[in-house]
Amino acid sequence: MNTPFYIARRYLWSKSNNNAINKITRIAAVGVIVATAALYIVLSGFAGLRDFSLSFTNVFDADLKVYPQSGKTIRTDANLRQAILTTDGVLAVTEIIEERVYLNFKGKNHIATIKGVDDRFEAVVPVDSILFINDWFRSGENEAVIGLTTSVKLSLGTYDYSELLEIYAPKPGTGQILDPQQAFRKERVVVTGVYNVNEDVDDTYIFADINLARRLLDYDENTISGLEIKLNPGADPEVVKTALAQHFGNPVDIKTRLQQNDALYKMLNTENVAVYLIFTLVLIIALFNVIGAIIMMILDKKGNLKTLQNLGLMGSEIRKIFYYQGVLLTAVSGAIGLALGFIIVWCQLQFGWVAITATLAYPVKPTLLNAVVVLATMLILGVIAANIASRNVNEKMLSRI
Repeated sequence: MNTPFYIARRYLWSKSNNNAINKITRIAAVGVIVATAALYIVLSGFAGLRDFSLSFTNVFDADLKVYPQSGKTIRTDANLRQAILTTDGVLAVTEIIEERVYLNFKGKNHIATIKGVDDRFEAVVPVDSILFINDWFRSGENEAVIGLTTSVKLSLGTYDYSELLEIYAPKPGTGQILDPQQAFRKERVVVTGVYNVNEDVDDTYIFADINLARRLLDYDENTISGLEIKLNPGADPEVVKTALAQHFGNPVDIKTRLQQNDALYKMLNTENVAVYLIFTLVLIIALFNVIGAIIMMILDKKGNLKTLQNLGLMGSEIRKIFYYQGVLLTAVSGAIGLALGFIIVWCQLQFGWVAITATLAYPVKPTLLNAVVVLATMLILGVIAANIASRNVNEKMLSRI
């Protein structure tokens, strides 16, 4: 039998004759419970917020996107498209043309990016899931789909034939232009639908047929801005990315969905780490109460320590009693706190107690990884706190009993 552990376990559940020490121990336990629960709740909240933020990119961004490494365009043909489609892991590919344009509707103006897409775009990006009202544009027609933010800014609805949306794109070239009318190409389109992804995307992109974008920018049929690719379920994006790079004669950048949104991922991960460190500091402060409680317990048990010495326990074994007591107090309180945190997170999932808007509950996501991180953090800090407190039991102290 591990005698120090057995005695520490008895001390943990037994009440002291000194009521003040009992209160200090309870306060220390409650502090660890609250700090552990708070750490788990916050990490679950950030996990939910991360998934909520990235859910928009999962809908809008393709699994892989091919960009020109320099310049604005790349050359493509039927052979290249076939080579990409026959690459292992590739399910669908679509050509896109992107360029900044100027929008005008009834005297209201807006700068946006036209995204010309072909009929295969819907096989790569689920447009049905982003459409807010009405319909996607028809191929070969002067029609467009705009974002909700753009619609509000221009006071522009759908199927308004009384006055069409005007799209202007600057003509390439050098030299001075005296007539502004000669500086731009113009297309007039009917807005057939409004999409809604998030405020930034809604404000940026206007979707139209790729042939309309070609006319607007004076591109030939083999000139595009890039390719968007959908992968088979389970395909490794990095492996497919390496295989695709061999099909292009000129250098291109091929980015996974993660790389397309690397700034967003970095921001979310940085915020997650920052909050973890802040709440770990709260847990450290709570563990100071544990140190104080163990030290008070050592002083209260001085009479028992003499008895234990007479029974043959060494100073190191007596020190272990209070070390184990500190670890047990932290572990039990931490487990209760983690369970409490999980219950609160589960209730938020079920009942949406905290809401961002009237119809949107704050997103949370209970994960095993967060539970492991919280337990590991709490146990490591608890071991350190117990070790600090138990060092008060030394030979000098025992010799004075």
